[in-house]
Amino acid sequence: MRVVVTGATGYLGGRLCAALAAAGHGVRAFVRRTGDASGLPDAVELAYGDVGDAGSLAAAFDGCDAVFHAAASVEPWLPNPSVFTAVNVRGLENVLKAAKTTPTVKKIIYTSSFFALGPTDGYVADETQMHKGKTFCTEYEKSKVLADRIALQAAADGVPITIVYPGVIYGPGKLTTGNLVSRILIERFNGRLPGYIGDGYDRESFCHVDDVVSGHIAAMEKGRVGERYLLTGENLSFMHIFNMAANITNTKAPYFHVPLWLIEIYGWISVFISRITGKLPLISYPTVRVIRHQWAYSCDKAKRELGYNPRNLTEGLAEMLLWLKNEKLIKF
Repeated sequence: MRVVVTGATGYLGGRLCAALAAAGHGVRAFVRRTGDASGLPDAVELAYGDVGDAGSLAAAFDGCDAVFHAAASVEPWLPNPSVFTAVNVRGLENVLKAAKTTPTVKKIIYTSSFFALGPTDGYVADETQMHKGKTFCTEYEKSKVLADRIALQAAADGVPITIVYPGVIYGPGKLTTGNLVSRILIERFNGRLPGYIGDGYDRESFCHVDDVVSGHIAAMEKGRVGERYLLTGENLSFMHIFNMAANITNTKAPYFHVPLWLIEIYGWISVFISRITGKLPLISYPTVRVIRHQWAYSCDKAKRELGYNPRNLTEGLAEMLLWLKNEKLIKF
């Protein structure tokens, strides 16, 4: 098939382009002029534009059978929150508009997020959960909820869209905001994060980047139009991640817990410094709001219908930690 991928220079999008090309598909990567496309395979064609420009999207979609819309602003905090609406909400609207005017496009695979379904404090949710839409931990969460409603309405209107919801993605690859687990473990192994994050109440659904990529391709090949698919994994806390990383590397686990109120103060200070330096913080106060909740999900539907097969977290973490070591980002 001839496919186009938005967000192709991102952590997930780049690996999706590589996997699609390796599978024999003709791949066109939609990238911004300012983006770093050097990591994409030579076989991938580049189309320049911006999700804010429906015309550039339409030009990139021309002649393509399927669209993977993976472009998103995923930071938990930005000094200008309107970016989340412009990229995550208006960007999806422009993708739908461009696809509607491109007769060759037979399917759209939209990358949403577990945040679009909302927290799951005390239980495990599936694709039937709808976000209550009353309170949001981050502006990113709010934007993905709004975009999810647009995608679902488009499906109801007959647009051939399939929506996938990755969990917390981890694994080797670009150290962007989307690769949060790698970035946190780099801080941990370099002594800058000496304790556990909070008391271990949090739950996140951890999924390996290459499994999520495979889930996207399966959604193109097997996913039913108008359906939602959670591409998640094991539901554990960051405390479990730290313990597993210590066991895998035969290093010592943290001796103490850093309380969330202290991390939140650090987050506010980090945001203040960020406004001066222009460098985005690793941990901001909205991040702490997320960790105060549980985000646990079942991927049984994707397993049944797409053949989604997320790897064991111990296996995936071991691979990632070895990659970080080989890249000289951590030592053990």
